[in-house]
Amino acid sequence: MKNRNYSGIFAMAVLVIAFLAPTPLPASDAGRLSRGQTVYVPAYSHIYHGNKETPLLLTVTLSIRNIDPERRFKVTVVDYYETQGKLLKKYLNKPVFLNPLESIRYIVPQKETTGGSGANFIVEWQSEKEVNPPIIESIMIGTQSTQGISFTSRGQAIAKPHE
Repeated sequence: MKNRNYSGIFAMAVLVIAFLAPTPLPASDAGRLSRGQTVYVPAYSHIYHGNKETPLLLTVTLSIRNIDPERRFKVTVVDYYETQGKLLKKYLNKPVFLNPLESIRYIVPQKETTGGSGANFIVEWQSEKEVNPPIIESIMIGTQSTQGISFTSRGQAIAKPHE
């Protein structure tokens, strides 16, 4: 029997195993406490499907979750913007406090068509003491005939220019 060179096959097997092996997801904010943030949250009031780019309208739920088990914080801004950046709706007239492990939600109804595929929320929150930053995400869901779609977008803390 001839001696075969298995180094190529071995290298390929190592790559396949490396890609298939479960790896922990990075937790970029894990362990970082904060006293407040401005958070950009992508939202899609509709997406396009088919060759003619037919819009599929979606219901958007903005979810703000206080994941700190001991401290509360206040939400000071929940603003909804359309694709071109125009403010469509201010959801808060006054700050809302979220107690430890409490959640709150805001809804953009499926019939709302002005947000578009590039809609977004700006959420601002503050705390007197450092807390675990909240999870802020949007959940989109829609159905049409026999089709259904749902997906989420996680908020991203952004730097706000000093005023």
